[in-house]
Amino acid sequence: MFEQTFKNIDDLLYKDAGADSELDYIGQTSWVMFLKYLDELEQDKADEAELKGQDYQYILGPEYRWPVWAMPKGPDNKLDHHTAMTGPDLIQFVDQKLFPYLAGFKVSADSPQTIEYKIGEIFSELKNKIQSGYILRDILEYADELPFRSSTDKHELSELYETKIKNMGNAGRNGGQYYTPRPLIRAMIKVVGPKIGEKVYDGAAGSCGFLCEAYEYMYNRMDKTTDNLQTLQEKTFYGKEKKNLAYVIGIMNMILHGIEAPNIIHTNTLGENIRDIQEKNRYHVILANPPFGGKERKEVQQNFDIKTGETAFLFLQHFIKSLKTGGRAAIVIKNTFLSNTDNASVSLRKHLLESCNLHTVLDMPAGTFLGAGVKTVVLFFQKGEPTKSIWFYQMDPGRNMGKTNPLNDKDLAEFVSLQKTIPETEQSWSLKVADVDEAMYDLSVKNPNTPEEAPLRSPEDILIEMETLDAETNSILKSIKELI
Repeated sequence: MFEQTFKNIDDLLYKDAGADSELDYIGQTSWVMFLKYLDELEQDKADEAELKGQDYQYILGPEYRWPVWAMPKGPDNKLDHHTAMTGPDLIQFVDQKLFPYLAGFKVSADSPQTIEYKIGEIFSELKNKIQSGYILRDILEYADELPFRSSTDKHELSELYETKIKNMGNAGRNGGQYYTPRPLIRAMIKVVGPKIGEKVYDGAAGSCGFLCEAYEYMYNRMDKTTDNLQTLQEKTFYGKEKKNLAYVIGIMNMILHGIEAPNIIHTNTLGENIRDIQEKNRYHVILANPPFGGKERKEVQQNFDIKTGETAFLFLQHFIKSLKTGGRAAIVIKNTFLSNTDNASVSLRKHLLESCNLHTVLDMPAGTFLGAGVKTVVLFFQKGEPTKSIWFYQMDPGRNMGKTNPLNDKDLAEFVSLQKTIPETEQSWSLKVADVDEAMYDLSVKNPNTPEEAPLRSPEDILIEMETLDAETNSILKSIKELI
């Protein structure tokens, strides 16, 4: 049922002149879903207050509540067409009254850690792109069917939402930045093993895939006490995201996974001077796939000790600085980080090896990230002690990966299992840092257990062999003629 509802909404958005891509579809679906979710959350809280004999103070004023502007219903619990806005009236209300009203919460909220502030952030950043009030009316009716109250409903909705994020990533390069394959995220989390009471951080949060999967991992393994549940809800997951749409998608994704007021800040993480990061700003666990290939401006580079325009290298410095002593990290990065010869790359590898124990490097095959033709590695490290030995694992799924053959959990099962004992196999080996050239700190993935291919021969060698074979053939033919 839910899947068909999502499809129906997409079909309507396709017909509207204002939404032209998968990114628009998920952005517009998100704000509508958020307001429906908010209404059900308020209804739940009002019911709880009534049971206790208390009055509930609604977040939204009467005119802006879902049952008033979006879905006014008659005694038969069906849409009251006499009072419901539609056509131009509906668009005018949404654009000129509803969005400005909701955006105002960003100013009036007590703190960024409240749902009021999240409302203000979302509606400050998003715009309604739906141009037809008749199409919006139909979308609101479909959205009204989506239930958010039971955990089963939320779970199904979160899976559908994840699928939409994945499809957005597959649709083109604009969406790819928001989606890291979930099997890879789960493998990274299993190796790092976050525990209740630890703070988990992603400074390039995107659609919050790392934080949502970490929530599932920790929730399934902890004692379900009131204190633990509150800790998981309020004091465990933290993120930052620069881009408007990604921020909104991430907030919605976390809400659907069960986190009511996510600690996600809408900011440029790299705008923060890493010299200002204090112990109170540090985290036990960092999980991230920072964007790479960007060219950061000179003023942004001034926030870092190692100056470089490469976005991912600045993020890596931020993550190292943001880890508590003893903290663990798993970071996806381009494999060229291990071997680039420019000064910034060499300095950053040296800094990582000296300040952290880079204990594991997971080498991912081409095609891991759909639509992105880059090879990546995952760096697993712990802050506080220098690296002495690095265990490399070269993942080989035994097939070409792509849309029809994406990465799955089974592909990574061997890595997760072997990482506990770091043995030497055909696909894994260890490198002692003492054997690394200190001039370049080259950590290239070079599997010593793979038989080397025979080197290509020179043209001269090939010609000599051809002449030798011709001479042998002529000699054999001559012997045959003599026998005849």
